[in-house]
Amino acid sequence: MADFPFDIVGFDLDGTLLDTSGDLAAAVNHALASAGRPSLPVERVRPMIGGGSRHMLARGMAATGGCTEAELDVLQRRLLDYYEANIAVSTRPFPGTLDALDELARRGVALGIVTNKNERLARLVLGELGLTPRFASIVGGDTLGPGRAKPAPDLLHLMIERCGGGRAAFVGDSIYDVEAGRAAGLPTVAVAFGFLAGSVEELGADAVIDGYVELIPTLERLGG
Repeated sequence: MADFPFDIVGFDLDGTLLDTSGDLAAAVNHALASAGRPSLPVERVRPMIGGGSRHMLARGMAATGGCTEAELDVLQRRLLDYYEANIAVSTRPFPGTLDALDELARRGVALGIVTNKNERLARLVLGELGLTPRFASIVGGDTLGPGRAKPAPDLLHLMIERCGGGRAAFVGDSIYDVEAGRAAGLPTVAVAFGFLAGSVEELGADAVIDGYVELIPTLERLGG
């Protein structure tokens, strides 16, 4: 549909498109157990997600007594190995996600993903769930190398380029997403059901949705 205001809509992955909290919490707890630490409930791990695996694990270790950078190096490898082997045990799209993606595609919108998860792992989980063909671009936190993950705008610029260029918006659940979108000059939509560390209103997004049924009308309003 030619009157839709955006050519491209990009999405964060964890906490935005997919509820990965159960599998990520299991991976964090595997690493914590290997260091003799107590496990953390999913509810405590959920707000730690979004800044990449090392950041998530560092917060988990801080919550259970702290650690050195050398310890973190070892434990991050254990976390990633476990997560890769158990990447889609309980991970599922949030309610309404697939319907919203279908409607955007029907309107001729190119879909992209920009996540701080390693690109290989992002592609693996999307492949396990049969979602890869839906996206014209899948960009991970390591795609452009160190120091260029969200909230830097670089990955969003790459997504737009790979999607063929045009007017874009970005949807996410964290301050990394909103700041990256703002730095890239894109309208941002925050999802209220994501892995929030505080109030969704504190993120400063251009709009907030409580569910994916609200996404299309919200984008139409932002692009008007």
